This record gives sequence, C-alpha cells and structure tokens, in this order.
Amino acid sequence: MTKAVALLSGGLDSTLAVKLMIDQGIEVHALNFTSAFCTCDSGARKESGCKSESRRVAEEFGIPIKVLFKGDDYVDVIREPKHGYGKGINPCVDCRVYIFVRAKEYMEEIGASFIVTGEVLGQRPMSQRRETMGIIERESGLEGLIVRPLCALQMEPTIPEKTGLIDREKMLTIAGRGRRQQMDLADDLDINDYPCPSGGCLLTDKIFSKKVRDLLDHNEEVDKKDLMMLRIGRHFRHNGSKVIVGRDEAENERLLKIASSSHLVVEPVDFPGPVAVVTEGTGNGAREFAGGLVVRYSAKAGESGRLKATLEGESVEFEADGIAEEGLVEEANLC
Repeated sequence: MTKAVALLSGGLDSTLAVKLMIDQGIEVHALNFTSAFCTCDSGARKESGCKSESRRVAEEFGIPIKVLFKGDDYVDVIREPKHGYGKGINPCVDCRVYIFVRAKEYMEEIGASFIVTGEVLGQRPMSQRRETMGIIERESGLEGLIVRPLCALQMEPTIPEKTGLIDREKMLTIAGRGRRQQMDLADDLDINDYPCPSGGCLLTDKIFSKKVRDLLDHNEEVDKKDLMMLRIGRHFRHNGSKVIVGRDEAENERLLKIASSSHLVVEPVDFPGPVAVVTEGTGNGAREFAGGLVVRYSAKAGESGRLKATLEGESVEFEADGIAEEGLVEEANLC
C-alpha cells in the first residue's frame, strides 16, 4: 500500500485533505506541529487546541500520528528569516520550509512516498501563492512530492499523480480565502466536528511580536519556558530587568508553575494582588520595581504592603516602596 505523511493541524482543510487520501486507499501517517505561538483552541469547547484536535481526527480516521514541537531550532528561523516577515514577526515562508524539511525527514524515516497538506492556493497571502509554494518545495527538497488535494487541479501534476500512485481526477479545484466549498465538502464526507477551521499564529500579532522581538534582542539563547511566558501576563523591561506580572489568578498560577529557581518571584503577603516574575536581571532594583508593579495591579492598588521575594529557593519579606509610577510603567511596558 502506498504510504504518505500528512500535515494534520486538526483544522478543517487538513482534515479534508487526509480524508481524501484515505478514500484513495493511501496509508496516511499524520504529523502535527505545535509551538508556543499557535492561537488555535477547541472552538466552543475551548479545551485544548490543535494538538488535541489532530489526535482526535487521527483517532477518528484510525491513522497513526506523531507530534513535533517547534523548539530552539525554530527560534533561529524567527531570528533571521531568509524570506522576511509578514505584518508582525511571522516568518511564514521560512516556517513552511522548516515544517516541510522536518516532514521530509519523517517521510524518509517511515518509507513514505510523498507529503500531503490541506493548503489551498491563494488562501494565505505569504505562503500559499503559486510562486511561493514553488520556492518552499525547492528549498525543502520536496519538488513534486507535496500533494495538495484541495487545490491540486489548480496546480501542475505532482510525481505521485504522474506515476499513478493517486488519482488526479479525484482531486479538487478549491482556491481563494472563502471556506464555503470546504464546509460543503465536509458535509458530503460526513465530517461534522471541525473546530479551529482556520487556526492562526501569534507571531502575526503586532503587540505579541513586540514581546518576541524584545526577548530575542536581549537573549542569545531562548528556551521553552521563555516562549511559554510570552503568552502570560503584562511584560515590562526596566533598567536591564524583564518583569512579567500576572493578570488574574490563573495567570499567577501559571507563572509560579513555569518559573525556575533562577527567576526572582515577588508575591504579595498581606494584600490580594498579582505575582511578578523577574526573568532577566534580578539586580539593579528589579525587586523594588517588581514590587511596585504588584502593588499597582493589586485589587486595591494601595500604596504600600508586605511582599515576599524568592530567588534560588530563598525567600525574604520586604515592604513595598509604593505604587510603580505611571510614567515609568508606560515607558517599561511591552504590551
């Protein structure tokens, strides 16, 4: 049986592409990529995200799935993308090359013949233009080996089509940004549950991009915790220090869970308020600035209070100097 690797996000397009290949008798092995920048959630259920949805789809179709995290090597792509950025700090073309290179490695590992994606010609402005698709194929070493079932008849025949591994006449002509055709096809194929129909990337958001750029500009090396914290709380940079302040109880808990012993954690002692984590530059008044932010964003926004600072497993209580000054906060604010 012919074997293929399918990029499966769990969204509508990739789900349809996989189903069309299965219906042609292809042995599909799903590959899902996760990152700290995915905005997908589980629709109305809001339970988990694309990783969970891709697993659900794979289970429903009875196909194996492998999940890969876009980690440190992907950060290098964001730092210096060969093909530049979109409206934020999103390296869309380089991101696709990165994904396809890793997919090609998996394809060769399991002895598959080609890659399947849910891409639609013209749907995304940077990475799904005809010319750009060609560039991505060449740079990933997959020329003629990327099958796009939803828009195949808008494209030149691929090697699997030319050699008869798949039937080109059973492929589709979808193009553009509308989703009516995909939704109708889902009805025809009895696919009724497709949360996250389009997905998204936080790197396209200009405010979030500012935080990413700040992180990369001040750190030669970035780890998974750094990336996870980008999505939590208010971010400030002051006098060489980076401070993150939780917005609510859930974010406070997440910050405390992610923070390492090398991070300076400042918490209120005798009043309700947020948690502040100093992730860079714990000296030079960082504790006092973080304390002022905790007081400023506390429930009562009082001008004093007892705080606890913890670093390397050792804690000390101190009195807040007062509320962080508005001008200083505005200057230090990253989001």
